[in-house]
Amino acid sequence: MRLDKFLAHTGFGTRREVKLLIKSKAIQVNEVTVKDSGVHVNEHSDRVSVYGEVIEYKQFIYLMLNKPAGVVSATEDTRDKTVIDLLNDDVRHFEPYPVGRLDKDTVGLLLLTNDGALTHRLLTPNKEVPKVYFAKVQGIVNETDIEAFKNGVTLDDGYHTKPGILQILKSGSISEIELTITEGKFHQVKRMFEAVGKKVVFLKRLSMGALKLDESLAEGVYRELTEEELEQIQQKNDLA
Repeated sequence: MRLDKFLAHTGFGTRREVKLLIKSKAIQVNEVTVKDSGVHVNEHSDRVSVYGEVIEYKQFIYLMLNKPAGVVSATEDTRDKTVIDLLNDDVRHFEPYPVGRLDKDTVGLLLLTNDGALTHRLLTPNKEVPKVYFAKVQGIVNETDIEAFKNGVTLDDGYHTKPGILQILKSGSISEIELTITEGKFHQVKRMFEAVGKKVVFLKRLSMGALKLDESLAEGVYRELTEEELEQIQQKNDLA
């Protein structure tokens, strides 16, 4: 990999800015000052430093975001703030994107990455990666609803969902539930409850596959995945 590309990818500015760093003799490769931005380096074995600080190369980035309401799950939008707008420049240069979508008013777990292979494994329908949601529902949720979700319900467009596991935490005029589904149709959780005559008034995603929301993250805050979390979601044959 060219040195200027290596440094641009690790957050040291554009290739033009990198050339200025090289011109000022700020960059060393294996303890030797570099004078040519076109020199090639091995990103895995060469020791690259800027002003004496050794730079660690990362190809991919994996971020857990506790998505707040009012923010859209997109990389850009002309009207609304996006989840990318919540990120600092030190991770934005990796050009991460949301894995799947959460509705604008839905909060909770959202994974952002630039790893296309992982994204495909998590989103491909035949993997049936389970997603767990907490919801507050207007209306009394009961055993009849549990049975209906267990068999799948028919949405307003005629689509019959795959089975969902509904757990009632509190039943009343505003019920509280947890729902596990393996699909991600547009507004699916809300539409499933509409199919049984009820309305979701609050929705939060708790987990996706083996990845669980870090409840210590305030809404709008993100962090990189731990090594253990990354190993769990990278399991090709056991995303659940």
